[in-house]
Amino acid sequence: MFREVFGHETQYWTVRDADGGIVAALPITLVRSALFGRHAVSVPFLTYGGPVGSTVGQALLVERAAAQLAKEGYPSVQLRCRREGTLPYVPHFGKVLVLLPLQPAPELQMKAFPAKLRSQLRRAAKEGATAGIGLDRVDAFHAVFAEHMRDLGTPAMPRRFFAAVARTFPEETLVATVEHEGLPIAAGFGFLWRNEFEITWASSLMRYKRMAPNMMLYWTLMEYCIGAGVQIFNFGRSTPESGPHQFKRQWTDVEEPLPWYEVGNSSAVARPQKESRHFQLAARLWQKLPLPVATALGPRIVRGIP
Repeated sequence: MFREVFGHETQYWTVRDADGGIVAALPITLVRSALFGRHAVSVPFLTYGGPVGSTVGQALLVERAAAQLAKEGYPSVQLRCRREGTLPYVPHFGKVLVLLPLQPAPELQMKAFPAKLRSQLRRAAKEGATAGIGLDRVDAFHAVFAEHMRDLGTPAMPRRFFAAVARTFPEETLVATVEHEGLPIAAGFGFLWRNEFEITWASSLMRYKRMAPNMMLYWTLMEYCIGAGVQIFNFGRSTPESGPHQFKRQWTDVEEPLPWYEVGNSSAVARPQKESRHFQLAARLWQKLPLPVATALGPRIVRGIP
């Protein structure tokens, strides 16, 4: 899929036993960009990746992959893992997950929230907004997502990426939108996996902020998940103490740090830093672009930012 949409090669490293069975596996996507350099990441664009399988097999895969890719011009391999595990490297904890254990019924979940949060959840409905879930909402999702990202000063991934995900994983993908007077004003895109749902991308139009449509969006997905027997609502990753992190913390205080590993010559890795003066200037300029221009240019830039 990364090759289809972004043109990036994904390698699948494996260790097999004497009978040919896979005992460990490691997907690595090679991101090449004239602007941002070369990056080997497991995996880009999503929340986490990293090796799976036996402890010895994982360590062997990472060591061999990093050594081989260094010869090919990739200074390090970045592993974005869900849990720390037993890899013989020192992790960096720069991101966290925020997790909400779901109640067995929507009314119990609503009752468990503070009164202020319950009031926010009802605001959009009082303004006449409606919400729904379905794979046919990918276009509406991307319309909201692209505008929201432009307003934040960040290039947006292309619509065809989300369409490809929904087409490839229809049973695991949830797409939700909130509409007001026929216009989508908030939207979310995420994945079901076992007893957990992760909302990986969520956006709302800033001019409708007073209606709190994002609250209606999250509650719509929570209701669906409770009905489907999902036990954990995963708000996705955030930088600690950032705005998105504070938003998620109003729902729950359960957090899980995400261990990222940089295996190889990490000092040679250049990644865009949001704190840098040049990045902030670029973000301000991006915010001023007409939406059609930002939507067209965004995929060409974001493909190189892992």
